[in-house]
Amino acid sequence: MKRRPALRTLLGAAVHELPLALWALRRGHRNSWVHTRNRREQLLEAPGQPGVRCQWQWTSNLHVAQVFPLVGLWLMRRALQDWPIALSDAREPVAEAPSVSFVIGHRGRDRFPLLIATLGTIAAQRGEPCECIVVEQSVEPESRGLLPAWVRYIHTPPPHVAMPYNRSWALNVGAAAARGRLLVLHDNDLLVPCDYAAQLWRHLREGYEVLNLKRFIFYLGEAPSARWGQERSPILDVPPLEIVQNLEAGASVAISAEVFQALGGFDEAFVGWGGEDNEFWERAATRKVYPYGYLPFVHLWHAAQPGKYSGRDAPAIERYYALSDRPVRQRIEDLQSRPRGRVEEPSLGE
Repeated sequence: MKRRPALRTLLGAAVHELPLALWALRRGHRNSWVHTRNRREQLLEAPGQPGVRCQWQWTSNLHVAQVFPLVGLWLMRRALQDWPIALSDAREPVAEAPSVSFVIGHRGRDRFPLLIATLGTIAAQRGEPCECIVVEQSVEPESRGLLPAWVRYIHTPPPHVAMPYNRSWALNVGAAAARGRLLVLHDNDLLVPCDYAAQLWRHLREGYEVLNLKRFIFYLGEAPSARWGQERSPILDVPPLEIVQNLEAGASVAISAEVFQALGGFDEAFVGWGGEDNEFWERAATRKVYPYGYLPFVHLWHAAQPGKYSGRDAPAIERYYALSDRPVRQRIEDLQSRPRGRVEEPSLGE
């Protein structure tokens, strides 16, 4: 059972953060909710464009929603009113080259219902022709024949049974097979607004090469997540467990396919949880980035991935900190010289 916050915490949030949230949630102002923030955080408005940029390095949880869960529910409702999420069971396959390619890595039967719900929101995209590629990294092709007909499926057996999930390898394989000019490197548990692809494409046409439009990710609990998949409609009667902001390359990020290759893709030597998205973002940040978030996303509940709470002792996290000491340009050159996206096996580098 969730513990009630201490009186001092309640009073602090009521005085310093609740007024900020209520002002941002005022009615009649589209996207005003994007300005909700923690008291010591600063947001930078996009010049002449929608969205705000978080002026701090790492992700943070929205504190007022933890102290007052109803505020989190109101925020989620307002955000999804402006940018609705829908689920569709079918999408016509794209005959010509699509504008946007969603690439999703997947492993595990327990994640399969989340993947199906995620695909439902991609099927509901409007405004731009999209394709979706699912790369299943597993010993056996467990999802083959079970995915919607419009989804392209690739199976990549790991080189040995005990190999932890390698997100970088999965995304590189999918990117190599993608036909779209814009890649959306996406997780299998994240529901997206109906206009996500169209908004990404708009900014790509403006000349941006790397796009991070996520403002808030609403993390649902176990029961609401299951209901969302079963009822095939938004569940907006239970507050989210947490609301996360400033998630840069994690969960979902879009990038020009040409630029993705020029940067060397993801580093496939990241095996197991963590680090690969931060390292990739440091390289991506050398290009023309649109970092102003204004779209809401919904994260479906699942058990924590192995190694997630190991801190800096996790091998992938250790690799991230070791690479952080090397110049970004050198890391790009190293990755450009390595093979990547091979179905047969990952390129583990040094």
